[in-house]
Amino acid sequence: MFKVLKKSKKSCARRGVLKTKSGEIQTPFFMPIATRGVIKSLSFSDIEKLNPEIILANTYHLYLKPGLDVIKKFKSLRAFMNCKYPILTDSGGFQVFSLSKIRKINKTGVEFQSTYDGSYHFFTPEKVMKIQSVLDSDIQMVLDICLDSKSDYKKVKESLDVTTLWAKKCKDAKKKFDPKHKNLLFGIVQGALDKELRQESLNDLVKIGFDGYAIGGLAVGETNQEMYKILEFLSDKLPEKNPRYLMGVGYPENILTAVKNGVDMFDCVIPTREARHGRLYFFENKNLKGNFYKTINITNSKFVNDKSVINKDSKTEELKIYSKAYLNHLFKVGDILAMRLATLNNIEFYLDLMKIIRKNIEKGLI
Repeated sequence: MFKVLKKSKKSCARRGVLKTKSGEIQTPFFMPIATRGVIKSLSFSDIEKLNPEIILANTYHLYLKPGLDVIKKFKSLRAFMNCKYPILTDSGGFQVFSLSKIRKINKTGVEFQSTYDGSYHFFTPEKVMKIQSVLDSDIQMVLDICLDSKSDYKKVKESLDVTTLWAKKCKDAKKKFDPKHKNLLFGIVQGALDKELRQESLNDLVKIGFDGYAIGGLAVGETNQEMYKILEFLSDKLPEKNPRYLMGVGYPENILTAVKNGVDMFDCVIPTREARHGRLYFFENKNLKGNFYKTINITNSKFVNDKSVINKDSKTEELKIYSKAYLNHLFKVGDILAMRLATLNNIEFYLDLMKIIRKNIEKGLI
């Protein structure tokens, strides 16, 4: 399933390959976000050009729309999307965190209101695994409780105990829905910024046994240094033979630091969300030293007459043809092509970042 091909002598970075039923993925890797079954503004042909190897979709949103009855008719989310790549589905745990005003949690599960029509729904670990079995995602996540990193000890401990209980129930349920173990199941290490609770969470999950281990509850209010301390603490404690996934992170420098602490998998809304607001990512240098990238706000007036192409180093034809002035114009008039071009640029940047990181690990530079 997962094989480490090379370990760094300079850090905890590692280079590997993760096998899923839908294909092999080179690690470390980044997963573009297709929350509702689409990377906003991109067609499948766009995605094929970018070749992300794997994408991420969300159980909570797909359960609400289009709903399981629709997915069942296609037999899998991959077929529904016409996607050839492996898919990881989040369980909806982060939505439990982000929709705090319209949900209630107990040891059985979480009740929430639909963000679409206000209807009430109840997620249990068993139901989340049933939904993911219908989606037939290659990598599935347990249901967990994600808290603000600044939550008090008592609240974190109580939530952690429930998360561990749910993790066990998720694994038991998956045996029912996926008896041949075609798809992988990851546990999620919680514990906020408390190292003892993080260790307790990890110990409990390892006892249950999962195909991979995610680090949740980071990038939710803490500083970068606080996040890095937890990553450093876990770097030599997470099982070496399993892939490690840092959920919801992050900016390029966050990813690079996490890789140096042994993390293999990443996802984040940053490249797509910031693209929609006209913020574009470019490399300053590809040796990943110092300030190795820059961002520009293409809606800035200084680009109104800029004849230079959007990205001369891109492998995407449109980014080498259209000018920055034209993209500035597209954003100003609110045309959807603006979002598409910016999204192509930023996802390509993130995927290239991971390629460069993998090469640097192979060369012993990280």
